[in-house]
Amino acid sequence: MSQLGEMASRPLAGRRVVTTRDRRSRLDSLLAVAGADVIHVPLIRIEPPVDGRLDAALEALDTFDWLVVTSQHGAARVGVAAAAHPGLRLAAVGSATAAVLAETAGRAVDVVPERQTGADLVSALAGRSGRALVAQADRADDTIASGLGEHGFVVDAVTAYRTVLRSPTWRERAAIETADGVGFASGSAVDAWVDALGPDTPPVAVAIGPTTTAAAARRGLEITHVAADHDVDGLVEAMTVALAERS
Repeated sequence: MSQLGEMASRPLAGRRVVTTRDRRSRLDSLLAVAGADVIHVPLIRIEPPVDGRLDAALEALDTFDWLVVTSQHGAARVGVAAAAHPGLRLAAVGSATAAVLAETAGRAVDVVPERQTGADLVSALAGRSGRALVAQADRADDTIASGLGEHGFVVDAVTAYRTVLRSPTWRERAAIETADGVGFASGSAVDAWVDALGPDTPPVAVAIGPTTTAAAARRGLEITHVAADHDVDGLVEAMTVALAERS
């Protein structure tokens, strides 16, 4: 293959990109297909909740009209319980989260916003009503719960999982120093990065969406690019464009 051909089919060839999710995922695969040397540095780990409220809420799912989930981890925690309540309507922030919820619940998700943010999910649910169980991370803000409350829902927000911050090993730190770019898919990963490494990043730092970007701004970490589509595909596209600009 010619050099121009490789650049077209593998636009990230020769680039080293750090991913920060709790485990290797589709993000890593897409970056690798694009030619990147992927450095996976998990900055968070997912743990079950400890307060018991999730279990209690799932046992009382028949008292809710809506189950709202904000992430794939949350969907995985609650989907099986939803399968036993076919009348319960389902809502999810994004397409990937909706896919996990649909698979575990055994039916399609009723509401998924076009733009994958909590505020857009609230807008998509405006005009509806009922009692809603919001299953989210322990570090989640109250955008969805408060927004639904303002639209007349009776909301019970519970912790579906805990996000525990992780510090990179010395080998991972050495690998980060050689990277051309880093992708952040959550505010928690930003917090873990700054806690362990400070606000400095590789030349390109891409955030998956506005919530992660806002978390970075609060911590003094500069995001150079934000994914136009707030999902994994959008993050990869933004990383590809950003690194091409630096060629």
